[in-house]
Amino acid sequence: MNTAAPTLSRADHNANMAAYRETGQKIAAEINNRGPLRLTEAGDLHPDIQAAYWRHGYYIFEGVIEPSEIAELRQDAQNMLDRAPTGPDATTDAQGRPALGLDYARLPYRFAKPLADPWGGTAILGGRHPAQMAQPKPDSGAPEHVVFLMYAMCQAMPSGLRLYGHPKLLAAAESINGADFVPFNDAIFVKQPGLGGSVAWHQDGVTHWKSPAWDEGIHGFNFQVQLYPATTGNCLWVIPGSHKLGKADIKSMVAANNGSEQLPGAVPLVCAAGDVTIVNRQMVHGSFANSSQDLRISLTFGFHRRNSVLGQKAALAVVETNATYDEQRIFDRAAVIQVAIDARHQARPTETPFTYAPFAALQDQFRFTPQTLESVIRDYNTKDLAI
Repeated sequence: MNTAAPTLSRADHNANMAAYRETGQKIAAEINNRGPLRLTEAGDLHPDIQAAYWRHGYYIFEGVIEPSEIAELRQDAQNMLDRAPTGPDATTDAQGRPALGLDYARLPYRFAKPLADPWGGTAILGGRHPAQMAQPKPDSGAPEHVVFLMYAMCQAMPSGLRLYGHPKLLAAAESINGADFVPFNDAIFVKQPGLGGSVAWHQDGVTHWKSPAWDEGIHGFNFQVQLYPATTGNCLWVIPGSHKLGKADIKSMVAANNGSEQLPGAVPLVCAAGDVTIVNRQMVHGSFANSSQDLRISLTFGFHRRNSVLGQKAALAVVETNATYDEQRIFDRAAVIQVAIDARHQARPTETPFTYAPFAALQDQFRFTPQTLESVIRDYNTKDLAI
């Protein structure tokens, strides 16, 4: 882990970001890549939105998740936080109870030091975060570690599984990646006020940069559902259009900016609670230490083109290395989508469910039941499809 000593206080870091945040907001306003998630009569993502997404590499869907569902998601996310181990090596939560997830194949928590950059400038995740972000000094009394990421939302959060079956989001995924689209993974980013760490500038894609079939969509995309307002002080930042330019030399980009991580041309994805961002995984993107007083919890989950995944080797060391994504692996992970669709339909019977083409003839076999909760959902994220 990169352990360079902090040089700024939390308050100074927050103040030093003010001008950069203002500039970013002006650029975002000029692009204006945001609005309702509109579908055509045929159920496709509106072509104007698709064109804007492909032009800039992102879009902000406003007001997608209604307040009652946000309340359910907040409650379940808070339960995960309340049940988290008290630290990286602990097995009990703050109330002395066994922590959530001790029986999961993959512990659903990742910790970081307050306001730290745990990945920047390290070899973690294949070294794809080559330049470290500023790591301000937290206020006195800050804990030694804070929850940085949470995983397994479809297993740990009943509302998270239902969200995964959201018909409009799945319709957008189908429009971008084709009717046979497949999952990537999911992660919950937690940016606690004055404590949340940074995610250094990076691109998510790993596998296909040198592929003869490379194009701007080959590494898929991520949704991010905002449970609380995402502000300029805690939100994700992106460099518009960078998804079109191939593999970026981020270290050189920072060096050319006099060593500052405040890269020019970036925009903040400012959102209200219930907004959902879609970001191309080839975008140069990242987030700064949350030196603000605003909480951010973002449910992040992505999707791929099926032909980008089939036959590829596992990337990012999600769970295992050198695994090949064969037909069975893809089927098993994609089954989560169908179970999620039915879980949502059982909870919201008046909402028209999405029809997921690969499972259209298998819906009865993948209802949301105690059996599929055990056979499909338990430890589903050990079968993630990272490329």
